[in-house]
Amino acid sequence: MATSVYLSNPNVTINSVDLRDQCTSATLNYVYEQLETTAFGDTARKYGASTVTSLQNNSVEIELYQSYAGSETEATIYGLVGITTNIVLAPATGAASATNPIYTLTGAYLESHTPINASLGELSTITLTFTGGVLTKAVA
Repeated sequence: MATSVYLSNPNVTINSVDLRDQCTSATLNYVYEQLETTAFGDTARKYGASTVTSLQNNSVEIELYQSYAGSETEATIYGLVGITTNIVLAPATGAASATNPIYTLTGAYLESHTPINASLGELSTITLTFTGGVLTKAVA
């Protein structure tokens, strides 16, 4: 059986700022909400067929090293709380292709941010959760 593997080194851009040098993890969840079509008389729950379109309910969780330098983590993130922004993720740096799809989440909402998350003797990190927005995938 053929397999394909890659070393995780994603390209992460938030609000047009490249933060891959601060990023330690990124998880993109592509979700369509279930539409229930169960009716009286059914003996089991049923959900919308492939012809029934529901709403996307996407999310991105990103862990970053905290940095207070200009154009880095804090300068980019602090002003995004309570508004929507765009996030671009790709498995690697480079042009969009079948082996390096570029995912763009347009209109993602950041509800909260923890500006200081410090522990003695450890590098400071923050975890951000962006919700909502429309996900598109580019392969060319």
